[in-house]
Amino acid sequence: MRKYFPFSLMLPVVFAATLSAANLKLYMKDGSFQLVREYKVEGDHLKYYSVERADWEEIPAELADLKRTGAEAASRREILDRQAQQVADEAQAAKEERAEIRRIPRDAGVYMLDGEQLRIFKLADAAVHTNKGRTVLKYVTPVPIVAGKSTLEIQGERSTNPVGEKRPEFFLQLSLEDSFAIVRMTSQKGVRIVERITIAPIVNEVIEERDVVPSFSKQLTDSGLFKIWPQETLEKGEYAVIEYNEGKVDARIWDFRIE
Repeated sequence: MRKYFPFSLMLPVVFAATLSAANLKLYMKDGSFQLVREYKVEGDHLKYYSVERADWEEIPAELADLKRTGAEAASRREILDRQAQQVADEAQAAKEERAEIRRIPRDAGVYMLDGEQLRIFKLADAAVHTNKGRTVLKYVTPVPIVAGKSTLEIQGERSTNPVGEKRPEFFLQLSLEDSFAIVRMTSQKGVRIVERITIAPIVNEVIEERDVVPSFSKQLTDSGLFKIWPQETLEKGEYAVIEYNEGKVDARIWDFRIE
């Protein structure tokens, strides 16, 4: 995960670049140049402020290569303009992000901003299905370990939380310092399968297999607020944002579907 860094940390670098760019090279036709702060043509003479000697000097204008000097100066102005625009864009993005953070509750859970509306996703009830039946998943106590294969499921073949966006952005306030992901679920009769579980006999090693959607994530606060969104557009189907502790079968699940 990458942490969120305040925008102000970037300002000294940009400021230093601006200072060094204030000077420019005044080229001569013989290929040499003078480092100057500014210059101006007056009739057939050219006056410039020498950075080296910290004073104004004057030479015949015909000795200077003003075309090359002007082209380089224009190029440097273009670079500075791009840098300034980048700084402005990043400042605006940081401002918008701070506004988003203020709108997200600090209670553990999954949220989405839909325009001016805050969507709060309900934690799904889950169960572990083995050949001996279903065991409701309790987040405060571990699931009894039974060797063999099983599935982690939630009820219903379709989510009641439709999402119209193809690359939705979710805000996840962690309840624990766990891992998290977006997963695609498989619908079967009456249920959706979140993951398949294999428990090896004797050693009781737990292997959990999920259809994880490649996603980006960004930490927004030190208190465990993250933003997570898919790298590519999602196909129509059943999905969930999950928070989990690998090998413990204790996933917290917030389901949704792409229309």
